[in-house]
Amino acid sequence: MANPVQRSVGKPRKWQSPDDLRLLIDNYLQNTPVEDWSVTGLALTCGASRQLLIDYEKLPEFKDLLSEAKLMIEHAYELSLRKNGRVGDIFALKNLGWRDKTETETNINVKFSLADLHGQIETAKSTVELIDQ
Repeated sequence: MANPVQRSVGKPRKWQSPDDLRLLIDNYLQNTPVEDWSVTGLALTCGASRQLLIDYEKLPEFKDLLSEAKLMIEHAYELSLRKNGRVGDIFALKNLGWRDKTETETNINVKFSLADLHGQIETAKSTVELIDQ
């Protein structure tokens, strides 16, 4: 049976296994001060772009590894925000999916009869006639 990480067509993968990428991620997290962690910094350390990390996160064998790394970076931003309240941390958290607004969905059901609608139209017509006079 073929290795699911290997592909027979297209550009070769940057990392052949999650273990290859894990070494780079661990190196970044261990050697970079927590307050300097960022997704872009992680991408640079791994020799990749942010988009490449996003693309690899869609691959089942890399999903957990990259999701955990991004969660650790998100946690660092959250702690920094709590401690320092910096706008940059808010911006970074929004880029990681956080929102600062609440959206509420409201459904309103209105029932009316054609007779009621006809009566309202006639009333409106009468009002317009009075105004025109």
